[in-house]
Amino acid sequence: MKNLFILIALSTASTGALAASAFSDAEDAVSYRQHSFQLIRHNFADLGDMVKGQVPFDAERAKRRAAALVSLTTLPWEAFEVPGADKAESSAKADIWQNLQDFKQKAEKFQADAAALNTAASSGSLDQIKPAVMAFAKNCKACHDKYKAD
Repeated sequence: MKNLFILIALSTASTGALAASAFSDAEDAVSYRQHSFQLIRHNFADLGDMVKGQVPFDAERAKRRAAALVSLTTLPWEAFEVPGADKAESSAKADIWQNLQDFKQKAEKFQADAAALNTAASSGSLDQIKPAVMAFAKNCKACHDKYKAD
């Protein structure tokens, strides 16, 4: 009976631990964050193409892309803190986990830049969107330069 109680207690504890995480393992977390960044890239690239004049400016599409970025930029960060995520194969540099506080600050800035871009896009004015796109891109590049192996 004692062994049954221990087994039930361990099962309950491990089920709770699994339920507390959206990820089954470190590789799953890496996949999640990579896909999150891919969605960010697709939405941002469309805005960038409009700002550069490579595609016609469409104020409504710009609004949708910027609004999507507000949500998307909140997604990848928790996947960096999954146990073993620092050991899983990816293009993330070990510097992330050695400087996690700086990395988190950059993530917060990235999210703030997305919010500013969304505000600019809501104006419908390409002249207001351009500097917000540039600020977003600058922060994105700074993080890649420091924390992503190419």
